[in-house]
Amino acid sequence: MVESRRDEEFSGTKAVEERHRIDEASLDRWMAEYVEGYAGPLTVLQFKGGQSNPTYRLDTPGRCYVMRRKPFGKLLPSAHAVDREFKVIAALGKQGFPVARAYALCTDDAVIGAAFYIMSMEEGRIFWDPALPQLPREERRAIFTAKIETLARLHSYDPETIGLGDFGKPGNYFARQVDRWTKQYRASETQSIPEMDRLIEWLPRSVPQQAGVCVVHGDYRIDNMVFHASKPRVQAVLDWELSTLGDPMADFTYLLMQWTMPGLAEVDFAGLNIPTMEEAAEIYCKASGRPEVPDLNWYYAYNLFRLAGITQGIAGRIRDGTAASAKAMETAARTVPLAKAAWGYAQKAGAE
Repeated sequence: MVESRRDEEFSGTKAVEERHRIDEASLDRWMAEYVEGYAGPLTVLQFKGGQSNPTYRLDTPGRCYVMRRKPFGKLLPSAHAVDREFKVIAALGKQGFPVARAYALCTDDAVIGAAFYIMSMEEGRIFWDPALPQLPREERRAIFTAKIETLARLHSYDPETIGLGDFGKPGNYFARQVDRWTKQYRASETQSIPEMDRLIEWLPRSVPQQAGVCVVHGDYRIDNMVFHASKPRVQAVLDWELSTLGDPMADFTYLLMQWTMPGLAEVDFAGLNIPTMEEAAEIYCKASGRPEVPDLNWYYAYNLFRLAGITQGIAGRIRDGTAASAKAMETAARTVPLAKAAWGYAQKAGAE
């Protein structure tokens, strides 16, 4: 949702960029010791997509793996916590939730220069365009329904029961998140944005009552999922970097907001056989047992504020020389438009 993506730009792999090179022999030795069933020789490629944690495809004669690692260099506090990603997919995998298999975590920087983890390479389909132009009309609604019902399933788990009781802090999730993204924004601030200053003042004073506590993904959108090769079934939900314990309304309203963004905002839903925002909300409410949809304006203001914090963090990484994608500058340029849109929703929610 941070940017509109094209298949040819983002899918697939490439040779590892010079700035992202690692000691492959050291990685091979570590995997032989810690990854069950591993046998080299090892071939390392880099995925084209992703701006945050550099992600690699690791090929061996018998199996393919994926490695996610922290960027090299100066990082913002709490950012790029690959140990948290590993913990959440390991716990959810034990419940049968669709995630990649978590093989092993390495927190010793001496192995390749940064912390990393190894997971399975999940084969299937990734859809970069949310309008699903490559699919037959009759398949689109089933794909969207699977996506939405999978989110409801994620929110159904009791964190304590599945071993994630300590995965987030107590207290109001939105209050914590506003504070977190305010700090991240200030730490990477490269320009003065009046709308962000107003949001930073207004959001903490207007936080809604929490709807419950569950595992929230934090970036739940269609291009962060692998679908079965031929069935409308989610094989794996990817990119858990922003996951924590929180209010299910955070993921739910982030999901619904995608209907207001480029990619879905301008489409003919009936003609394409894609659920409208209202129908998407009904699918989620039915799957999760929720009675109704809350007023969305505050949540949209919050979600866009958070996205502006994320894109400003990318701008800060460009400044510090640690941004992980050639598309980073384009994404960073979206901070001001996101902040203005967030303030627009805040005004609809009563901000002055």
